[in-house]
Amino acid sequence: MTTASPAGPWRAVVVDDEPPARQTLRLLLARERDFALVAECGHGQAAVDAVARERPDVLFLDVRMPGMDGFDVLRGIARHARPAVVFVTAYDQYAPQAFEQHAVEYLLKPFSDERFADVVEHVRRRLRERTYAALAERLPVALAESAARQDRRRLVVRDGPRTHVIPHEDIVWIEAEDYYAGIHVRGRRILARESLRTLEKTLDPSVFARVHRSAIVNTRWIASIEPLASGDQRLLLADGTALRVSRTHRAALFRLLGRD
Repeated sequence: MTTASPAGPWRAVVVDDEPPARQTLRLLLARERDFALVAECGHGQAAVDAVARERPDVLFLDVRMPGMDGFDVLRGIARHARPAVVFVTAYDQYAPQAFEQHAVEYLLKPFSDERFADVVEHVRRRLRERTYAALAERLPVALAESAARQDRRRLVVRDGPRTHVIPHEDIVWIEAEDYYAGIHVRGRRILARESLRTLEKTLDPSVFARVHRSAIVNTRWIASIEPLASGDQRLLLADGTALRVSRTHRAALFRLLGRD
C-alpha cells in the first residue's frame, strides 16, 4: 500500500463480477472527494493484478465470483501490500471469515447511500491512522536526513535594547506569551517582542512546524511522537520538553516529517 497523506486522496479498486454493482460503487465513490477510483475489475485475477499495479489504499471486494472468490483474491496479494478491505456481498454468512481476514468493513447488499457513507467514513478514519503510524515509523530516518542538511539561516530579534542573532539550528521551540514570544535556545530562553505569526514567516518552513496555536518546534529536535486518548499527539523534544500536537496541526506536521 502506498503512503498517502493523512488527508488522501485515497486510491480505491472495485472488484465485482456484476457490472451494475461496479457502477453503483463507482457512482457513490465519485461523491467522496478524498477517494479516487483507479481500477475496476470483473474477476479475481484481474483484482490481484490491479492491486500489484495500482497499489491502492482500499479494496472494495465482492465475495462470490466465478473462479477466484474474494478470499482467493486476498490470498493472491502479498500481506505487506494488502490494502484496507471492504467486502461487498449479498451474503451475510461470510462475515466471520471476512473479519478473520482483517476486513475493515462488511457491506451487505442491497445497501443505502447512508450506509455506504458510514462505511467510507470508517475506512477514512482507519486509513488516516495507518498513515500516521507509517509516518511515525519513518520519523527517525526523516530526522536523520534533516539533520544531515546544513542550515545556516539566522533569526534576528530584539529583546529590549539588545539584538539577538540566533542560528536556526540552535532554536528548539518557540512559545507565545501574550505580546511576546519565548524562544528556547539550547538551555536558555530569549524573550522577543514579536508575535508567533510574525516569527513563523521568517523561519524555514522545511524545518519549523506549528504544533499548537501557541507553539512552533524545530523538527530536528523531535525525539518521539505518541498518540493521546484525546486524538492529539504528545511530542517529546530532545531537551526533555513535552508538547501537545493539536489535531488542527497534526496533518501538516506529519506531511513535513514524512516527505521524501
